[in-house]
Amino acid sequence: MAASGIAFAGQAGEGGAPAGQASSQSAPSSEAIRPFKVHVSDKALKELKARLQATRWPDKETVSDASQGVQLAKLQQLVKYWETGYDWHRLEARLNALPQFVTTIDGVDVQFIHVRSRHPNAMPLILTHGWPGSPLEFIDAIGPLTGPTAYGGKAEDAFDVVIPAIPGHGFSSLPKELGWGPDRVARAWDVLMHRVGYDHYVAQGGDHGSVISDAMARQKPQGLLGIHLNMPATVPPELVKGIHAGDEPPANLPDAERTAYQTLSKFFARNAAYGAMMVTRPQTLGYGLNDSPAGLAAFMYEKITEWTYPSGNAEAVLGRDRILDDISLYWLTGTASSSSRFYWENNNNNFSSAAQRTTEITVPVAITVFPGEIYRAPKSWAQRAYPSMYYFKEVDRGGHFAAWEQPQLFAEEMRSAFRSLRK
Repeated sequence: MAASGIAFAGQAGEGGAPAGQASSQSAPSSEAIRPFKVHVSDKALKELKARLQATRWPDKETVSDASQGVQLAKLQQLVKYWETGYDWHRLEARLNALPQFVTTIDGVDVQFIHVRSRHPNAMPLILTHGWPGSPLEFIDAIGPLTGPTAYGGKAEDAFDVVIPAIPGHGFSSLPKELGWGPDRVARAWDVLMHRVGYDHYVAQGGDHGSVISDAMARQKPQGLLGIHLNMPATVPPELVKGIHAGDEPPANLPDAERTAYQTLSKFFARNAAYGAMMVTRPQTLGYGLNDSPAGLAAFMYEKITEWTYPSGNAEAVLGRDRILDDISLYWLTGTASSSSRFYWENNNNNFSSAAQRTTEITVPVAITVFPGEIYRAPKSWAQRAYPSMYYFKEVDRGGHFAAWEQPQLFAEEMRSAFRSLRK
């Protein structure tokens, strides 16, 4: 075991942890915060390359676009680079240069990054990722958030940032029992923020992070000053059935609402099968994704490239290495099944205001709409869904992975959105 208290095992024997899965050999105090370093064994990395080299490819798609899924030539290029050109140790070194920790909450080890600003009175901010993202989404935003004076901001705009991995994702441990859905994670995040020393804080999230932030706001723990969402649950309950059925939108919808309705209707008709599989059969799905890195890459790359703005251009926006950082994290931690189970545990419509019970929220809510989001939430829907909304802005760049794609713009939005809540 490394001196940090957390090490990475190599390839486990039958029934053991997957290659690269974090393991602890001690029984620390339940509230201890232990330093954390990443180290993936050479054996795990060699096995990954061998599996990539041995990929059994399907036949070529019969269309000239990506309407049947990731195109064969495109994925072969990505996988070849993963095998021969990608360097995991580059990411490992970057992560290990950050203050990383792990603590046990409700029986699960939660790994997190915690960077304090050098500026006094910085606002504590917890950032929650989603799928197929990870805490890596926020790495490039740490500088602008914690050191705003170097990025066009003011010292009084500074944040302390806490970036945890949802249990079952990344370097957090895998839940061994039912119940680790958004509400339980939300309670754990409040424990985490108080445990690291904050009596007040704000929360931000997109994708799963939006659902978890909504849950935190409903729970209204002492010290939560407000939340910011970049994938708000705003769809009015009377429209949900029609959207899922592919019905024509009601004739009286204003233009922005009609566009949102049609975008979501198309999403559920043609692009949501991945979610249906994760909601209904995460274990079955995991057998394939946990065994084939090329299969995992195809499953994740499709959504990464589809949801990055402009759609289909993820490698130009994020770069091939950063995309493979994220995919490698899922592979090396063996979290294909456990991350899918979060969908099974949630089993809800993440876009529906009724499903997420947004009208129960009374803490201040801020929303930024990025143009490449799965759907652009209309302000009229947002105001109805979140009665305590005090900030709403539509920006001109970025997609579903807002902080990953546009870290500077994301940080600027955090400064603007939370400025009035600073103590």
